[in-house]
Amino acid sequence: MLQLDSHPTGRHFLQIPGPSPVPDRILRAISLPTIDHRGPEFGELGKKVLGGIQEVFRTRHPVVIYPASGTGAWEAALSNTMSPGDTVLMYETGHFATLWQKMALRLGLAPEFIGLPGTDDTGLPRSWRHGVQADLIERRLREDAGHRIKAVCVVHNETSTGVTSDIAAARRAIDAAKHPALLMVDSISGLASADYRHDEWGVDVTISGSQKGLMLPPGISFNALSPKAIEVSKTAKLPKAFWAWDEIVEMNASGYWPYTPNTNLLYGLSEALDMLLGEGLDQVFARHQRWAAGVRAAVQAWGLPVQCADASVYSPVLTGVITPQGVDADALRRSIHERFDLSLGTGLGKLKGRMFRMGHLGDSNDLTLIAMVAGVEMGLKLAGVKLAESGVAAAMDHFSHHASPTVLKKAA
Repeated sequence: MLQLDSHPTGRHFLQIPGPSPVPDRILRAISLPTIDHRGPEFGELGKKVLGGIQEVFRTRHPVVIYPASGTGAWEAALSNTMSPGDTVLMYETGHFATLWQKMALRLGLAPEFIGLPGTDDTGLPRSWRHGVQADLIERRLREDAGHRIKAVCVVHNETSTGVTSDIAAARRAIDAAKHPALLMVDSISGLASADYRHDEWGVDVTISGSQKGLMLPPGISFNALSPKAIEVSKTAKLPKAFWAWDEIVEMNASGYWPYTPNTNLLYGLSEALDMLLGEGLDQVFARHQRWAAGVRAAVQAWGLPVQCADASVYSPVLTGVITPQGVDADALRRSIHERFDLSLGTGLGKLKGRMFRMGHLGDSNDLTLIAMVAGVEMGLKLAGVKLAESGVAAAMDHFSHHASPTVLKKAA
């Protein structure tokens, strides 16, 4: 049984790729007294968070907010736009793309799963080490002369692998094939950490959640909509009640919801939006890229492979690290947790036991990431892994020679 009073001294280092560490000011906002969700104060809160989240998605169109996990937002996206038996083209980039595909099956859809075939020299699936290959999407859509495929589903930032995908290229592939399929994108871990542009990239439904770049606890999820998706939803036949967009969008116009919303998490969302938009999204993205480069410098100094095999699509949110043959990544993680009170992400699905994941998002800074690198380096040495160089020194060198834009701004 978990003893909540058994934590060691100091802060636990939560360096998984989400839920991310929650800033104290967001925790304080969540702790405010609950208000009447039908009263005038709530209406003002609702309008504020709905307007702010549109800025984060970079859309002029509705964003639906659910009191649910990202999994719920997956289901909402499919159930609002699809009819029983519809074919959806889903691209395999990792464990979460696979889970979304399994959900489509359970909902009575006919998903086609495509991706790079085979394994590479590490013995790991090629499709799980690279981003979406837009040419494969275009080729399949060109073959679909009867337009049976109703949607293309891709993951923007695959949390299980540390690989991002070029969403604009996926849209160009659909357009080049002159195909009417919707483009649905999971940006659960990408939103507010990696550059994302719902309108500009021509996305029809974007799925996201609160517990990653938005720096909140789990419990809020989102569907950002395009006018085309809204129109399609009017004739879609999959059953939906709680997930239905129409009633929510209608009531959101006045800042309210057709059910009891998660008021205190919306307080936290309001605070998170103030933080992100106050800093500026471009600076937020640059900060995550800088953190990611520092962590990767450590991995490269160790002489270990980064899970993402294509440097052009390295994730700014997390770095996956492949362990040497014979080194169980989960045993390594357990040792690091027990010895240094540091939590790392596990390998999921086809990567279980072969890799661990280092998160660099949420309430982090240079020193928390250097501490994470130090904990991993000590754990690797205890596991008998021979390291080429010190990753701690490499990370320190990176951060000391690449000042944060925030620090430079303060200095000026």
